[in-house]
Amino acid sequence: MFNESMHAFLQSRGAAIRRRDLFRNASLLSLSGVISHLRAEESITLPFANGQRPLVRYPQKRPLIRLTSRPPQLETPFSVFNESVLTPNDAFFVRYHLPNIPMEIDSESFRLEIKGSVQNALKLSIKDLKDNFSPAEIVAVNQCSGNSRGFSNPRVSGGQLGNGAMGNARWRGVRLKDVLEKAGVSANAKQVSFNGMDTPPGPQVPDFIKALEIDHAMSADVLLAYSMNGEDLPLLNGYPLRLVVPGYYGTYWVKHVHEITVLDSVFEGFWMSTAYRIPNTPGACIPSGTAAKSTLPIGRLNVRSFLTSHLEGGSIQIHRETVLRGIAFDGGAGINEVVVSMDGGNVWRKAVLGEDLGNYSFREWTLPVTPQVKGPLEIRVKATNRLGESQPMDALWNPAGYMRNVVEAVKIEVIA
Repeated sequence: MFNESMHAFLQSRGAAIRRRDLFRNASLLSLSGVISHLRAEESITLPFANGQRPLVRYPQKRPLIRLTSRPPQLETPFSVFNESVLTPNDAFFVRYHLPNIPMEIDSESFRLEIKGSVQNALKLSIKDLKDNFSPAEIVAVNQCSGNSRGFSNPRVSGGQLGNGAMGNARWRGVRLKDVLEKAGVSANAKQVSFNGMDTPPGPQVPDFIKALEIDHAMSADVLLAYSMNGEDLPLLNGYPLRLVVPGYYGTYWVKHVHEITVLDSVFEGFWMSTAYRIPNTPGACIPSGTAAKSTLPIGRLNVRSFLTSHLEGGSIQIHRETVLRGIAFDGGAGINEVVVSMDGGNVWRKAVLGEDLGNYSFREWTLPVTPQVKGPLEIRVKATNRLGESQPMDALWNPAGYMRNVVEAVKIEVIA
């Protein structure tokens, strides 16, 4: 796992950002000092101990919840998820591991290098990708492995996130498999590794490099995306090119990807062999205070669902119809059913599913309710995917706080 000492070391290093083409038709724009002088516009308190966080505005972003500034870790305020099934670019969460994020990116001189066990090493510009490969598009959820970690009980180390380290977008780019086929993958290839333009502060800190099995890399759904919701990627979400791995946790979605290496052996880098690993047990859980006997790399998203229309402590009126609304998603099988309980889990009603934007997308659900009695309500939401997989009523625990998908409870009040 990502140890606490390395986490503290990385948090202590600073990084300024500047970028060519930060905005369309802009010249080189220096943002050095802008981020370091950001001030909290207001604060928000997440519903767990030590949950107070500043809301800050970064370039190309509306006010987001700041967990750390060096490197930037920004969480989406949960109310955003009730705006649209697609998460707006300016509200999309941000997660970096290394403090030296790109200081300057020139979209014209940028090159993607494909090397390793290939017949023809390639260096491709963004224009090459757009002009010489068929475009591909997919709607997919990107969720941080540690989303909701702050709710872990007992508490665990790592970023104490609420439920906002996730987002759903329409990604457009080219299929990774098409680029790999152009390079000519060798018959003995086992994995493909991906390196972004963020770099470690010194040789003692491992570069952030992730890897996929060759069969996964050659699947049709994995993209090299240059567009997000119809616009260029924001800087903090990976401009000018990022890996999109639908159905998998965000640790694999490498930002600013510029180096792809086809490997004839298993990649043993820190971020695969030590970090982002889960207990090799059902539900990836173990009893608190124990250690996993064996681990494996974190993989697919599990089933999750949320109420988005009403927040903890809110209210609805008695004898008046109110539409409850929310989202559900999983790792790619697709959502089959969402049920809602108004009494803490005793009686469940089936919700109506909204438009299907694909198996990797948020799926909206709605349920009209008309309360007849004043007083407290505890609303719970549970989703089931097309494989019959659902959510536990009690939270599962692991030492890294990964993969939380418990049936969440939201308490509101029925008023006159």
